[in-house]
Amino acid sequence: MKKETKDKRIAIFDIDGTIFRKNLHFELINELAWLKVFPDSVRRELTEVYSHWLEHSGTYEDYRKAIVRIYAEHIAGVSEAEVREAAHIVVPFHARRTYLFSESLIKDLRAKGYHLLAISGSPIEIVEEYNEHYLHFDRVFGSIYAKDTKGIYTGEAEFEPSRNKGEALQQYVYEHGLSLDDSYGVGDTESDASFLRMVTHPIAFNPNQNLKAMADTEGWRIVIEKKDVVYEIGKK
Repeated sequence: MKKETKDKRIAIFDIDGTIFRKNLHFELINELAWLKVFPDSVRRELTEVYSHWLEHSGTYEDYRKAIVRIYAEHIAGVSEAEVREAAHIVVPFHARRTYLFSESLIKDLRAKGYHLLAISGSPIEIVEEYNEHYLHFDRVFGSIYAKDTKGIYTGEAEFEPSRNKGEALQQYVYEHGLSLDDSYGVGDTESDASFLRMVTHPIAFNPNQNLKAMADTEGWRIVIEKKDVVYEIGKK
């Protein structure tokens, strides 16, 4: 049964590279290694894949997929409590490292009564922590990894919204009686394209090459933030 809300308008955001200047998944893995939950070798591997992206020997999508792979390889046998503890340490330290454009847009949309939703590929534990500590969105989605009856991760992914964020959005809108009329969407990579195609006001924010090409073709608004300067190169 659909649930009624006072305002049916919705705005959808990616988090990593869109609101948060860094990557929640990366920071969570790094902290789990510092806490000795993951082996020390994980930090070296993280540095390696990050360097490949910075030095243009790999794409951002390669970097993102490598982070997902590293996490999946090491999460088996780890308890939910350990992951929650790492997330609780990471988020307060990094929470304010956000983009000015996204902060301003969120503030404006919240004042107008929009229902705010975030769909992230990062693990749900750190996404929820980030939302509770900083975002305060109406709902957030993140990747969910299977656990046994004792709260120990098996290593299998149960739900990965980054595979089809548009599908997650469509289901959520239907279940909560929301509307995509006058909706906003903000993302930075091609994994966000599926929901950007669904909204009234799609924004490609600091897009990677693949999303930039899609935005040019679709006529989407393209916003760039460099240091403390925000400017547009696409449709307004």
